[in-house]
Amino acid sequence: MTIVDRLRSLIGRRASASKVGVRRQTSGERRGDSAHEDALRAMLSDNPNNAQAFRDLAEIVRRHATAPHNDEDPLAASLDPTARARQADLAVWALAEEFSGNPKAWYPLIELARLSIEHDHDGAIRRLATAAERDSTGEALAEGLAILREANLNGEAIGLGIAQWRPLEHTPRAASHLIGAMLDSGRPSDARRYLEAIKTHPDAKAVAAVKAEFADKISRAEGSSLPERH
Repeated sequence: MTIVDRLRSLIGRRASASKVGVRRQTSGERRGDSAHEDALRAMLSDNPNNAQAFRDLAEIVRRHATAPHNDEDPLAASLDPTARARQADLAVWALAEEFSGNPKAWYPLIELARLSIEHDHDGAIRRLATAAERDSTGEALAEGLAILREANLNGEAIGLGIAQWRPLEHTPRAASHLIGAMLDSGRPSDARRYLEAIKTHPDAKAVAAVKAEFADKISRAEGSSLPERH
């Protein structure tokens, strides 16, 4: 069962994914909202990795999906808060799928992984790996590692980071999450090795910030992991 099917089954009814997230006029829609949505869609068509545009559009489709005054969906008004939240997630899922087909799109894949990490662990990992492969800056990798760490999947974060991280090209923020996952997994020696590896990155200020964040933490972790002397 796909994540979309899971969401639909939790809501308790089937919905047409082709209609979810599509702009629909409602009696409570503010003037100018439609134009704003169209402008955001145009921005994402040009650049599907425009995170702010995606977040703004996601907020609009969430509002459409859960509007109690929606004449096209009379059941929406009767949904309890949990079901309404799932309905909103389904709307954002459809939106992310809409733009993830672009071979340069990585941010929509990040959003799909965020929505599916709890119910479709393996699928979320695949989406994060694909997102990281599509992005040369390391921002996708950093976002993916953050999602995995928030889900307490540090082992998966380490695996993804080791496979995808390129120290010369990727933002030091990706290295920061990878080092953090290693520390959280009790691997201070590996964390130190990767901390040393970012010395080659050209952004000296960002590198210094990562070192300032982790140098003492790694030293303390290494000290606490040493065998006791008798």
